[in-house]
Amino acid sequence: MNAIRTGSGLSRHVDHLQRLPERNLPTRLLYTGYLLVIGVGLLMAGAQILLTHGMADGRFGISLDDIVYSYYGNRSNSKLESKLNGSMQDKAPIETRRAIIRWVQLGASRDEWDGGMGEHFDQYCVSCHSVIPALPSFTTYEGVLPSAAIDTGTTVDALARVSHIHLFGIAFIFFFVGYIFAQTVGFQPWVQGVLIITPFVFLLVDVLSWWLTKWYPDFAILTLLGGIGYSVASAIMILASLYQMWFMTELSKPKSSQTNSIGQDSID
Repeated sequence: MNAIRTGSGLSRHVDHLQRLPERNLPTRLLYTGYLLVIGVGLLMAGAQILLTHGMADGRFGISLDDIVYSYYGNRSNSKLESKLNGSMQDKAPIETRRAIIRWVQLGASRDEWDGGMGEHFDQYCVSCHSVIPALPSFTTYEGVLPSAAIDTGTTVDALARVSHIHLFGIAFIFFFVGYIFAQTVGFQPWVQGVLIITPFVFLLVDVLSWWLTKWYPDFAILTLLGGIGYSVASAIMILASLYQMWFMTELSKPKSSQTNSIGQDSID
């Protein structure tokens, strides 16, 4: 009987220690530091999306057109035109951008490239488009020519590279955020479960939508839903975890076992 009582008490004690509001100070600082860094990182990721994909249509803010242009392409223009009128419009003066667009629309001839067009690329483009592996090299005419063709959006190679990076990297983030949130109190288990699994589901929807939109632009709505879904669920888990660690009144600890009153009476 004593062994059973000891085991039961240990089980209750371990369960008590797993409650987030009652974690010791070093653990709460560890969790808090991680959640704050991840929260700021997610905000920076949102800002980066707004300044890249969000400018694909030439206007600030994420829209369905931005997503379609990014993955399916703007097939009424070349990629150079789409970028110079969108996310790259702040990288060169308007006169230079108009000159490049005019050169593309007139056929992107080699003679004009050798006659001075290449100098525009040397001055405003090659600082990135020569050293960043993910970007096409603009140091030569042959390197620029594919970008002067009809814009068909992100290449399959680029999609494969970005997809595996996102799936592996972001899954680790969601795992640790969910692990910390699983220790919160006051939520029904099914509510915790839904919030924990939601980012993983919407991450898969997000990445799958890139591939679908590449060939069928109507699927761009899934990209918006995926991003919104895992962002909202992650924000709820991060904020709830931080609140419970630092602002929730500490739960009552289990009462220690009482001594046998009859035995005490007999001693008295």
